[in-house]
Amino acid sequence: MAKPPEHPSNQRTLDRHTPHGRLGIQSTQALAQVDHNPLQDIRNEKDDTDLESIHPITSKGPSYSAFGIHEKRYIVFMAAFGGLFSSLPANVYFPALNTLSAELHVSDELINLTLTCYLIFQGLAPTIYGDLADMMGRRPVYILGFVIFIAANVGLALQNSYAALFILRCLQSTGSSGTIALGNGVVADVSSMAERGVYMGFMVSGNMIGPAIGPVLGGILSQYLGWRSIFWFLVILSVAFLVPFLIAFPETGRNIVGNGSIPPQRWNVSLFNYLKTRKIDCKAVEAAQEAEHPIMTETHAAKRKLKWPNPLKAIHIIMEKDVAIILIYNALVYTAWFDVTTSLPTLFAEMYGFDDLQIGLAFMPFGAGCVVASFLCGRLIDINYKRIAKANNFTIDRKRGDDLRNFPIEKARIQVLYPFLALGVTALVAYGWVLQFEAPIVAPLILQFVMGLCLVGSYNVMCIMLVDLYPKSPATATAANNLVRCLLGAGGTAIVIPMINVMGRGWCFTFIAAILVLISPILWVEVKWGPRWREDRRVRVESSQECK
Repeated sequence: MAKPPEHPSNQRTLDRHTPHGRLGIQSTQALAQVDHNPLQDIRNEKDDTDLESIHPITSKGPSYSAFGIHEKRYIVFMAAFGGLFSSLPANVYFPALNTLSAELHVSDELINLTLTCYLIFQGLAPTIYGDLADMMGRRPVYILGFVIFIAANVGLALQNSYAALFILRCLQSTGSSGTIALGNGVVADVSSMAERGVYMGFMVSGNMIGPAIGPVLGGILSQYLGWRSIFWFLVILSVAFLVPFLIAFPETGRNIVGNGSIPPQRWNVSLFNYLKTRKIDCKAVEAAQEAEHPIMTETHAAKRKLKWPNPLKAIHIIMEKDVAIILIYNALVYTAWFDVTTSLPTLFAEMYGFDDLQIGLAFMPFGAGCVVASFLCGRLIDINYKRIAKANNFTIDRKRGDDLRNFPIEKARIQVLYPFLALGVTALVAYGWVLQFEAPIVAPLILQFVMGLCLVGSYNVMCIMLVDLYPKSPATATAANNLVRCLLGAGGTAIVIPMINVMGRGWCFTFIAAILVLISPILWVEVKWGPRWREDRRVRVESSQECK
């Protein structure tokens, strides 16, 4: 006997009460047995026209993400806001270095060790956060990190000794270090390969705002309210992030909610979604989904089982040849730019007699370059992706994601990197010599903008490529990146002042630039042999899964 048609209002009722606002096309059919809305398809087609105009979409299957365009924008905005806390605590702290050195009666080298320890824990902690986020979801790991971060900042604002400053900086870094790995994971959860450049660029802009505004804020706070106010400011700002996060941020982890159409664990639901779903029977929702997609439901249920996070997964990623090349070169670029920012307070106070506020303002050109790089690189990456796709007669599927088995993703990403890298290295050499000859302040400030744009732009391109190489474990891949770059960066910050004292400003920064040039041929190796190594890894992983 044919079933009577459902009333159209059922669809609106489900949209209003499902854990994500809507469960996606497949789960909605399982619950309400209604036809999908053709108007939604028209809206989706309008949004995707620019990236799919190369070839018509012919693939079938569920959408890559069940989140709507406005939901995606909110999710990526919150990820960008969270990413601010990875860089801001380091950059807001720079202008107070000289004041802390004088007040705590320690040398510049010892104060710089608080930067070194911060970077070490920024590298170590995400190896746990990344695996934990891929296993149990993004939301709970965000919350855990911010609780630690808030507690550390309260302690830093109240401490009175160098030992306490050192230990609490380690704890502060532990709390904030996971935000970039989590943010990259969130973007990979909700955006397909073809649109990832723009979304990742926006997410990274949050991290890049730290170098832009952090030193200025730190200089103002330290100059007029004292260095303790820096940490109270971080407490207030982190609470301002955490409150809307708890209220409205949905779980996005693909191991937990798939494309967003599977409900997360009951304890992992935002307040906003909880209020929407409290009037419906969640067991009935899950039963309906299991009846429609039993394999998918059982698979995600198995992945949701809590286990101890395994930091060795990040080490395993580092051992992959194609990934190792990107990680090593990315770490070198990061170290070069961090050596510039770490040495600035000491050099500018010595050369130009700057106080805390003036030192903070001197960071603005570099920060401005970082912000411009985050948006510009994202656009260029997506443009080049479409160009390479057209040249290879490759069909772009923004809705369901692209199969990169026969696509040279390494070439598409690294081609964008070359001009940024060349200009950034040139500016780095020039920066060292204008400092050597104590040129007027305008010269190093202009070069700082160029380095912020080009060195940070190069870094952003490689970060996006890492997510492309490990789309199923983006947070863990980013954790591997954090581990390598932060450990190498920590070494760089520890020795940059002694290097300047021994080699001079000009030769010190020329030496750093020479390392980037001499190691750069490994990028050609990545383009040449990276696709083969990536395919070998895919076959190996699939064979291992079949054996299990």
